[in-house]
Amino acid sequence: QVQLVESGGGLVQAGGSLRLSCAASGRILSFNDMGWYRQTPGKQRELVATFSSGGMINYGDSVNGRFTISRDNAKRMIYLQMNSLKPEDTAVYYCFVGSVSGRAWGQGTQVTVSS
Repeated sequence: QVQLVESGGGLVQAGGSLRLSCAASGRILSFNDMGWYRQTPGKQRELVATFSSGGMINYGDSVNGRFTISRDNAKRMIYLQMNSLKPEDTAVYYCFVGSVSGRAWGQGTQVTVSS
């Protein structure tokens, strides 16, 4: 069982930056993909950035060029550097790790961008 805990969210002004972290613990034998999604009330969860099992990175159109995903396998950490934040980036951000058993999700961290 994989446990994920996000941190680093908060309130920031438009144009500012935040760095989200996701700490993974538990039994991880192998993974298919990992990364970040976000969700606002009344909307579907939206892809932000992901690593494929082969290491390919995919960004959502709305964050491409502003956000950067990275990871530290030894520390079991996934990061999301968010620059040039906009009010529309306001959401709860969730990290996930995918495996043959499905996706494990964290509890989410709130990011609020003020105009």
